[in-house]
Amino acid sequence: VQLQASGGGLVQAGGSLRLSCAASGGTSSSSTMGWFRQAPGKEREFVAASFRNYGTTSYADSVKGRFTISRDNAKKTVYLQMNSLKSEDTAIYYCATGSRLILSSIRNPQAYDYWGQGTQVTVSS
Repeated sequence: VQLQASGGGLVQAGGSLRLSCAASGGTSSSSTMGWFRQAPGKEREFVAASFRNYGTTSYADSVKGRFTISRDNAKKTVYLQMNSLKSEDTAIYYCATGSRLILSSIRNPQAYDYWGQGTQVTVSS
């Protein structure tokens, strides 16, 4: 399974970006798709996830109400729409996928099997 993340860039505070993550290889529409981020000097943290193809989503408290995760199973692509961006959202954003996750584990990066290369998001204040 390969994941290709794109859509990052430089944006002013209050602006928006949409990240995309296209999967190829052995992934299926029933896999869980997640977004994580890592800022310099900090650990990788959970951002959002779409649990299998059940329509269940989960968000970190820091992004709830501003970010939206969605997926197009036909295209094997997951999106992260980021609105009202803040300087503290600056990080490298990674997408990940796994087919064996249970709902209680979707915020745990260790539960994911495959990772994309990351895309830089920089929010200027």
